[in-house]
Amino acid sequence: AVYFGIDGWNMRAGAKNFTLSDLSAITKRCSNRGVKAYLALNTIIFQQELKGLREVLEAAKRAGIDGVICWDMAVVEMASSLGLPVHLSTQASVSNSRALLTYHRRFGLNRFVLARECTLDDIKAIRSEIHARLGQERAKKIEIEVFVHGAMCVSISGRCFLSQFLYGKSANRGECLQPCRRRYVITDSEEESILSIEGQQLLSPKDLCSLPILDQVLEAGATVLKIEGRNRSPEYVWTVTKAYREAVDYWKDNRGSKDFYTGYKALASRLEQEVSEVFNRGFSKGFYLGRPIADWSEKGGNQASRLKEHCGRVIKFYQKIGVCEIRVESGRLTKGDELLFQGRTTGSVRQSAESLQIQHQPVDIAVKGEVVACKVVKRVRPGDLVYRLVLNPQGQQPAGRGSG
Repeated sequence: AVYFGIDGWNMRAGAKNFTLSDLSAITKRCSNRGVKAYLALNTIIFQQELKGLREVLEAAKRAGIDGVICWDMAVVEMASSLGLPVHLSTQASVSNSRALLTYHRRFGLNRFVLARECTLDDIKAIRSEIHARLGQERAKKIEIEVFVHGAMCVSISGRCFLSQFLYGKSANRGECLQPCRRRYVITDSEEESILSIEGQQLLSPKDLCSLPILDQVLEAGATVLKIEGRNRSPEYVWTVTKAYREAVDYWKDNRGSKDFYTGYKALASRLEQEVSEVFNRGFSKGFYLGRPIADWSEKGGNQASRLKEHCGRVIKFYQKIGVCEIRVESGRLTKGDELLFQGRTTGSVRQSAESLQIQHQPVDIAVKGEVVACKVVKRVRPGDLVYRLVLNPQGQQPAGRGSG
């Protein structure tokens, strides 16, 4: 499944969001690929927006949206009345079985994105109580969804007003300017001395990465995994989603086997290293094993172990021989470089530059202005951008250290 927002109605106001007129095309594209399309309407709703809200929901209904992610009771009630499936957002802070069952019985909701502060023990207890209260058959209809990867907020359940107070940009309207991610100094008002706090970002948590314990998350009773991906690059979405897909498939195919835990530990270590290569602030296991009281980011900005460096674009692709021609536009392209091809239709294709030729002659290096032929593992298209993946000198420590 994919979830997305439309302009003015979701928690990523700064993103290049979709419009109402895009909904039908989105749902058709998702349906053709066997993918569910979920619309995020997860901001607070003001009185003057109720008419516009109905227009949005009616358009979502006509487009065939598979579910609406929300928490404001106006959206819950209105979407339910239109027959749209409602997924209760993590913004509702559901963290116990009684709250969950109240929404289920009064509004017929069946999917709940739990508060991010829930531990593995909380999930187990909630799932157990649902079974006890509803019985096994009815309890099967209840889906527990949890965040497994992405940014974490310094505030409980995202109830932060710092951006609103400082800049008039509300986090609960998707406008947060993230002042928590910045460095701060302490000023002594009497002595007028200033102390810069080094070594960690005081208000900036590390990113959630649950790969090392994903088997435990699934065993605890989570039935849907949510990955934060909006406002992220294509290679972030591709790399992270691919890693979690592989982890889930291994769990499904091998749980209960004699060597499962040894095998999963090795797999998780490799996958954590892979996701460390794209944007992150260092990794934490979040609240799953208890309060992450020491998991503050030690450095600002992107701690990915690799960064992408633009080097050119595809000008031709020869499908029969699996070769493309790249015009080098900056720097140089060297045999053995790790390359990333990106385009609207191609998506993200990552591979090593194992074979380079200029005018049918093997070369080791192509420089700015030259056209070089490169063997590719998948189809790419003219106009696709080509990047070199280079080591980030400010990147995080190797996976496994400081992981919460």
